[in-house]
Amino acid sequence: MEGTLITENLIALQSRKPTPNQVLEFELRKAKETIQALRANLTQAAENEVPLQERKNYKSSPEIQEPIKPLEKRALNFLVNEFLLKNSYKLTSITFSDESDDQDFELWDDVGLNIPKPPDLLQLYRDFGNHQVTARDVVDVAVGVEEDETEVTTPTLGSVPIFGASQSIEQCLIVQKLEDQINALNSEKWSLMEQIRRLESEIDFFKNENFAVPVVCDLVHSSLDQVPLSVPEDNGRYLDIKSSDNDSKHGKTEEISLSISAEADSKTPKDDTLNSLRSKEREKLPSCALSNKAAIHFDKPNRKLSPAFHQALLSFCRMSAESRLGSEVSRIADSEKSVMLMLGRCLPHIVPNVLLAKREELIPLILCTACLHPEPKERDQLLHILFNLIKRPDDEQRQMILTGCVAFARHVGPTRVEAELLPQCWEQINHKYPERRLLVAESCGALAPYLPKEIRSSLVLSMLQQMLMEDKADLVREAVIKSLGIIMGYIDDPDKYQQGFELLLSALGDPSERVVSATHQVFLPAYAAWTTELGNLQSHLIPTLLNKIEKLLREGDHGLDEHKLHMYLSALQSLIPSLFSLVLQNAPFTSKAKLQGEVPPIEVTRFPRPVSPLQDVATIIGSREQLAVLLQLYDYQLELEGTTGWETLLWVVNQLLPQLIEIVGKINVASTACVHEFSRFFWRLCRTFGKIFTNTKVKPQFQEILRLSEENIDSTAGNGVLTKATVPIYATGVLTCYIQEEDRKLLVGFLEDVMTMLSLSHAPLDSLKASFVELGANPAYHELLLTVLWYGVVHTSALVRCTAARMFELLVKGVHETLVAQRVVPALITLSSDPEISVRIATIPAFGTIMETVTQRELLERVKMQLASFLEDPQYQDQHSLHTEIIKTFGRVGPNAEPRFRDEFVIPHLHKLALVNNQQSVDSKRLDIATHLFEAYSALSCCFISEDLMVNHFLPGLRCLRTDMEHLSPEHEVILSSMIKECEQKVENKTVQEPQGSMSIAASLVSEDTKTKFLNKMGQLTTSGAMLANVFQRKK
Repeated sequence: MEGTLITENLIALQSRKPTPNQVLEFELRKAKETIQALRANLTQAAENEVPLQERKNYKSSPEIQEPIKPLEKRALNFLVNEFLLKNSYKLTSITFSDESDDQDFELWDDVGLNIPKPPDLLQLYRDFGNHQVTARDVVDVAVGVEEDETEVTTPTLGSVPIFGASQSIEQCLIVQKLEDQINALNSEKWSLMEQIRRLESEIDFFKNENFAVPVVCDLVHSSLDQVPLSVPEDNGRYLDIKSSDNDSKHGKTEEISLSISAEADSKTPKDDTLNSLRSKEREKLPSCALSNKAAIHFDKPNRKLSPAFHQALLSFCRMSAESRLGSEVSRIADSEKSVMLMLGRCLPHIVPNVLLAKREELIPLILCTACLHPEPKERDQLLHILFNLIKRPDDEQRQMILTGCVAFARHVGPTRVEAELLPQCWEQINHKYPERRLLVAESCGALAPYLPKEIRSSLVLSMLQQMLMEDKADLVREAVIKSLGIIMGYIDDPDKYQQGFELLLSALGDPSERVVSATHQVFLPAYAAWTTELGNLQSHLIPTLLNKIEKLLREGDHGLDEHKLHMYLSALQSLIPSLFSLVLQNAPFTSKAKLQGEVPPIEVTRFPRPVSPLQDVATIIGSREQLAVLLQLYDYQLELEGTTGWETLLWVVNQLLPQLIEIVGKINVASTACVHEFSRFFWRLCRTFGKIFTNTKVKPQFQEILRLSEENIDSTAGNGVLTKATVPIYATGVLTCYIQEEDRKLLVGFLEDVMTMLSLSHAPLDSLKASFVELGANPAYHELLLTVLWYGVVHTSALVRCTAARMFELLVKGVHETLVAQRVVPALITLSSDPEISVRIATIPAFGTIMETVTQRELLERVKMQLASFLEDPQYQDQHSLHTEIIKTFGRVGPNAEPRFRDEFVIPHLHKLALVNNQQSVDSKRLDIATHLFEAYSALSCCFISEDLMVNHFLPGLRCLRTDMEHLSPEHEVILSSMIKECEQKVENKTVQEPQGSMSIAASLVSEDTKTKFLNKMGQLTTSGAMLANVFQRKK
C-alpha cells in the first residue's frame, strides 16, 4: 500500500514541471543549509583553538581562568555593542566598533555561532543571581593506567563526583585519557613541523655562511643513561649547549653539541611540559655560535644531585612551548632569514592587537619583513596588511605609508614593485572609504619612478584615468591629478599623447576648484613639458585651445559659455611660461649661453608670480643663473639683432598674437568676467616676454587695429573696433604691464583719445566703461583715472564733458572719500553749472552715488544742495529728462542712502514730483514719469518709514501715482491700490498699539504675514551698521 502511494506521488510530480521560481527557491534553500553546515564546522573548529598545555593548566589549577575563545569574544562584542546602543552610549559604541573593525555589529549571524542569539547583558546579569551551586558529596578516587595505553601518563583525577555507578566513572576516565592522547599527538605533530622548518633554515644558513660544525666525538652520555628516553619536548629543534667537567689535570673543557634533550617520563602532563624546559634553559646562543667564536660557559653547581632530580626541580618553573606563541618565545632566531621567518609568522597576529592610532609604528617592521622575506605568499600577506593597516588613514599616516612604499620600491626593484605593490593598489581602487582610495591615488604617483616604463604608460595610467572619471570625492580626484602630473614627467610613449590631452581637458572641466587648481599646478606644466619635447606645443596644444575658444565665440550668439571660456583661457595662461622657455631654448643665441663670470641677477618683478614651482621659468630652464644669461642675450637680440630665423618667436608674433587679437574683438564687451580673463592673460604674456617684446611686438599690433588718429573719428570701421572689448583689454592688459612714467602717460593718452572719439562719434560707451571698471578695481589707478576725467571736464566739446560726467558714477564707489571730496565733487559741481543742460543732467547719477556711499556730513550737504537746485530752480520745471533722471537716481540710491537724506529729501520730493505729474498734459511724458515713480516707490517700500512721513508724504505720493495709473496703466493701478491699503492698515494698527520708532512696509504684496515681510526686507538692506543703528534710534 505504501509503495503504491509513493509510485502515485512520483507520477504526479513528474507530470508537474517545476517553475523557475521553484527551482530558485530550492537552490536558495540548499545554499542556506550549506551555509549553516559551514558555520557549524567553523564553530567546532573555533572551540578547539585552545592549545593542549593551556587546557591542562586550567584543569590542574582551577583558579586560573581560561583565556577567551575567538567565538566567545565575538559574541560578547556583539552583546556589549548592543548594550551601549540601547543605553545611549553612541560615541562609545562608535569607538568600540572602530576597534572591532573585523566584525559586523548589524548582524548576529556574523558572530559565527550556529545557535540562537542569547539574551541581552541586562537579562544575563539579572538572571545570574537565580542560580545556586548545590553542594555534592565528593570522594577522592585514584585511577591507574597501563603503560601500553598511552605514552603520556593520565593525570590523577581528584574530587570526581559520585554518579552512582562505577561504570560511569570508568567511562569518564577513558574519555579523559583519549582526549589527552589526542592532544599529545597534536602537540607532537606541531613540534615536528617546527623542527623541520627550523632545520631547513639552518641548512640554508650553513650553506650561505660556510660555517663548519665541529664534530664532537666524546659526548658524555652518563647523565642521559640515568633517565629513560621519552618523547622530547623540544624535538631537537634547539641548540643544546653542554659543558662537562673533565679530569682536573687537563682542566675544564667546553663542548657544544647538537643534541636531543632526553627527559624522564613524568607522572603528569604538567610535568612533561615543565621537564622540557631544562634543555630550553640551556639554549642561550643562536646557531651562529657554531663559528670560531668562543662558546658560552655556564657554571655547574658542585652538587651530587641526579639529573632526574635536577630535571624534576626545574619543572616547577612554569613555562609553555606548546602554543604558537610559546613556540616562538622559546627559541631565538639564529640568522637573518630566521628573523624574517619569525616576523612573517608573528606580525599578522600582532597587528590586530595594536591600537588604531598607533599602528603606523609597525610600518618599518612590516616593510622590512616584506622586503626580505623569502616566501612570495608571506610577502603578499604583509603588503596587504600594510595597505589595510589603518581603516581610514589620515594625511600624516598616508605619508608614512607612502614613504615606506617608496623605500620598498628602491630596495626591491621594478619587477617586484609591479608584481607585489601594484596589486595592492588595484584591489583598493573602489574601496568604500575615500582615505583608502586617496592612498591608492597617491601611491600611483609616488611609485611612478620605480615602475617599468610599459606599466607606467598602460596599467597605472588606466587606473588613474578610471579614478578621475568615476571617483566622487574631490580629494581623491585632486590626488589623481597630481599623480597624473608625475606620470607625465616619466612617460615616454608618444602614442599616449592624445590620451593625455583628453585627460587634461577632463581635469580642466572638473566641477571641483581643488581639482582644477591641482591641474594648473602639477598636471598641465608636466604635460606641457612632455608636449614641448615632442614638438607639439606650438603645433598642437596651443592652437587646439585657441580653436576651442573661437568655436565657443561662434556658437555664443544665444549666450556664451563663460565657464568653458575661462577653462580654456586659464589653460593658455598656464602655458605661457612653457612657451617662453621654448622661445629661449630655441633662440639663435642659445649656443652662446654659457655661465662665465658674474651674471646680473634677475629682478624680482621680472616675471609674474608663478602658481607653482613647475610654472617658474627658472625651474623649466634648469637654474636661475642659466635663465639670467639667456634673458641678457634675449633682450640684446630683440633690441639690436632682430628676430630673423627665430622660428619659435616668429610663431608667437605672426600667428599667436594676431589670432588672440582677433578673438578679443569678438568678445562681448559687457561681459566683465571675459574682459577680466583676457586682460589678465595679456598682462601675464607681456610681463613674461618682457618690456622690449611688449613695446616692439604687441603694442604695434593693437595700435594698428585700433587706429587711434584724428582722421578716423568719423570712420565707421574705426569706431566699430573702439566699441569692442579690444579697448579695455589693450588698456588694462597691455598698457598696465609696466608702471614707469612714460607707460602711465601712454595709458592716460589712450583713454583720453578713446573717450573723445567715442563721444564725438555718438558711439556706445561700453568699452570705456569696461576699462574704467577694470582699472578702478585697483586703487593704484584712481589718480590716473581722475586725471583722464578732468581732461573730459575741461574739454571744449559738450559731448566729451557729458561722457566725463557719466564716468564719475563708475569711479565714485571705489575711490577713497578724500579723493571724492578733493577731486570728484569739485569736478561735478563744475559740470553741474555747464552751459549745456545735457551735461548738467549727466551729473545727477554721480551725485546720487555719492549720497549712497559717502558718510562725511559736509560732503553730503553740498551734494544735497546741488540736487535741491535741480528740483527747485524754475529753469528746470519743464525739463522732463532731468526729472526722469532724478527719479531713477532716487529709486536706485534711496534704500541705501543716509536715512535723514532719504526722509527729509528723497520721499518729500518724490511726493512733489507725483503731484506735478498729475497736471502733465502730455500722456507719453506723464506715463514715463509715472513708471519711474512706481519703480522708485517699490524700492523705497522696504525702508523704515516713520508714521508722520507715511501719513504726510508716502501715502499721498502713492495716491497721486494711482491717479495717473488709473488712466495710463490699469495693471499698475491694482498693485498700487494694494500698497495703499496695506500702508493705511499699518497706520491704523500703529494708532492702536504703543507707538514705535518706525514702521516697515513690505515690498512683497502677496504675503499676509507682515512680520515675515518685515524681516525679509530687513535682510535686503545694504546700509552700513552705523546707518542701521541710526534708523532704530531715531524717533519722530
